[in-house]
Amino acid sequence: MITGIGTDIVEVDRISKSIENERFISKVFSKNEILYCESKINKAENYAVRFAAKEAFAKALGLGFRGEIALIEIEVVNDNIGKPSIITSGKTLEFVSNRNIKSVHISLSHTKSMAMATVILEG
Repeated sequence: MITGIGTDIVEVDRISKSIENERFISKVFSKNEILYCESKINKAENYAVRFAAKEAFAKALGLGFRGEIALIEIEVVNDNIGKPSIITSGKTLEFVSNRNIKSVHISLSHTKSMAMATVILEG
């Protein structure tokens, strides 16, 4: 049964400016996400789509960012063929477990100027 859906879209330029600040990067992105994005030619697009995924995930939970979850605890990873998924940790993992969420489905898309993500939660 679907328990939540969230979509977010961000301007790549906005995130491109934000990632100039190392504090922003370290508060929002995991070490693995940073390594992944920094290895790409179009790193701003990759950071932006991950940021959109974190926002979409929070929307799917029906929360936004109100203290129960943190951006850094929502990690977007790709398997060996590029399929994205979300891994949670810390308080966010506890929150997701308590909500009995069994599956997280994610779709990511980006261009040079926009990045979007959709997250569907199943319980």
